[in-house]
Amino acid sequence: MDLGLSGRVALVTGGDSGIGWHTARLLLSEGATVVLSDREQSQLDAAAAELDAPAGRLFAFAADVTDVEALAELHRRVAEAVGTIDILVQSSGVTGAQGLFHEIDDEGWTSTLETDLMGPVRLTREFLPDLRSGGWGRLVYLVSEDAVQPYDDELPYCSAKAGVLALAKGLSRSYALEGLLVNAVSPAFIRTPMTDVMMQKRSDQLGVPVDEAIESFLDEERPHLELKRRGEPEEVANVIVFLCSDRASFVNGSNYRVDAGSVATI
Repeated sequence: MDLGLSGRVALVTGGDSGIGWHTARLLLSEGATVVLSDREQSQLDAAAAELDAPAGRLFAFAADVTDVEALAELHRRVAEAVGTIDILVQSSGVTGAQGLFHEIDDEGWTSTLETDLMGPVRLTREFLPDLRSGGWGRLVYLVSEDAVQPYDDELPYCSAKAGVLALAKGLSRSYALEGLLVNAVSPAFIRTPMTDVMMQKRSDQLGVPVDEAIESFLDEERPHLELKRRGEPEEVANVIVFLCSDRASFVNGSNYRVDAGSVATI
């Protein structure tokens, strides 16, 4: 299926691994030019090398989404390399402070919100002029099941993701008539470096192999995830790339859940 992405220019944050990396791979396969961004240049360079894209179709520039000056420099480098972008996929984020509410101090809340809520805000503010300039734009935020089904041991993350979901919906009303469509994708328990760390920690705490830790996590913590497995990052990337495409020309302000049923309500 031709998604109409040939010649489009996309910036993918959180692009050195997991969902962001697979999104970049699919965008490249559809003919888009892609700029990868994440915090560490060395990891980005390794990720870009694995993508093995044609010359002039893939660039990798490090930036911290919590740093306004770093984002301005990222924008300058992107403009120099590819001009304006048509597509922004905001995939960067951290698990942040964990524990019950009474166990998390201000620093735990602030550091999580800085990356997972203010990061998307600052990134969007920086690149919004690009997305508004061509009469055609796509903005996709990677959110989480946690935005609508919060868990009591990671409330800063849940709150940040709920905020991003509200941000996406609000922006979708502001710029649709300019051709900019804004949507969100909410995965649950995907095989990424973030959940690898979570499951290794659980494995160590329970004194069981990682496979058993995953199985017990699904039974005890995600009972509505009906497929009883971790999702694959490309399964999320498929939905993101669809939302970036001409095939999603009447989709705006939506939240696509890629969660195998993990969210218990409709």
